[in-house]
Amino acid sequence: MPGRPFGWPTTSLIRSRGGPGISRPSADPGQGPLVVVVAGEASADLHGSKLVRALREIREDLRFLGIGGPLMSAEGVELLAECSELSVVGLTEVVSRFPAISTAYFRLKHLLATQKVSLFILIDYPGFNLRIAKVAKKTGVPVLYYIAPQVWAWRQGRVRKIKQRVDRIAVILPFEEKFFRERGIKADYVGHPLLDNTPAIGCSEALETQAGLRGASPIICLAPGSRVQEVKAILPSMVEALKGLIPKYPNLGCIIPLAPGIKEDLVRSLVIHSNLRVSIWKEGIYSALSLSNAALVTSGTATLETAIMEVPMVVLYKLSPITFWLGKRVVKVNHISLVNLVAGREIVPELIQDAVKPSKIINELLPLLEGGQKRREMLEGIREVKVKLGGGGASKRVAQMAIEMIREEGS
Repeated sequence: MPGRPFGWPTTSLIRSRGGPGISRPSADPGQGPLVVVVAGEASADLHGSKLVRALREIREDLRFLGIGGPLMSAEGVELLAECSELSVVGLTEVVSRFPAISTAYFRLKHLLATQKVSLFILIDYPGFNLRIAKVAKKTGVPVLYYIAPQVWAWRQGRVRKIKQRVDRIAVILPFEEKFFRERGIKADYVGHPLLDNTPAIGCSEALETQAGLRGASPIICLAPGSRVQEVKAILPSMVEALKGLIPKYPNLGCIIPLAPGIKEDLVRSLVIHSNLRVSIWKEGIYSALSLSNAALVTSGTATLETAIMEVPMVVLYKLSPITFWLGKRVVKVNHISLVNLVAGREIVPELIQDAVKPSKIINELLPLLEGGQKRREMLEGIREVKVKLGGGGASKRVAQMAIEMIREEGS
């Protein structure tokens, strides 16, 4: 087993009590209920941190262990592994991360065998989480799944596993509640956590100066993804597209908000020879979007963040060839972006795989910069999506579900 990662709990928290087995250990006297939170990706770390904060507001005595990132750690979660070590895209990328994924799995399995866990909270990351949910269920630990696996899109065979291994699901997309309930799974729509704490944005002129983009026009936000593999695959095409716009827009600037887990050096290495006016931004995607006239966004949570800020966008996605080939045969939806899925129709253009080319990006981006009907229609559709998502409060609703389950468990 690799050396202890930062945040690895002390032996007073995880200690051997005999062989693995499936019986539940008793709680240590004088300690509050132990909640395990598993967030395998950067976006899940964000949602997990908000949930932990909401739980502490209800019960200060709760203890938290799990898998996450810097945001969950800052909320007091002791990490068994960091999500940056586990995040993968598609099947081929799993191989290189398998040792870290396997180690994290066995640490959680050991935890379940040696500690009395009052609640297991799983956030997204279905390939890993459904597997460890099976272990939790065998030990009698109640399981709450927050941000459900997108089985309505692909791998509907997972519905049976969810029904067997998960007690309750907190879903974040409006149509998911009906989907799961029709299949006999206890699901509740809680709203989208991105709407919980949309930050207040400061003066645009001050932000432009801070970003080094004063006088740049237009400004394009590039959100190339939260995984290293995505950034490497997609950012070069984004940059080439912007280079192609310079003859028409000589004062063009671009801002690249760093996703958690993405290092500045990686992004800089991919843009350094572009001769573009680039700001690598560490202050979050919302402030970057507040400066932007349009955005190029990798499919994922960032598409909803862009919609929340009402910035017109082009959505891009690219996988390894074998992963894409396999995915085409199992995916059952017509759209990949969450904006279009929530809308139930195409509001924003999607460029996938071989379509992620500078020329095609330019063709979709130009009408958004020039104004006119296409930009107006897209913004109208984006506002409809915001209405469908509802207001904030998702983290507090999930926290209340979790507290109910802890009480039912007897802690």
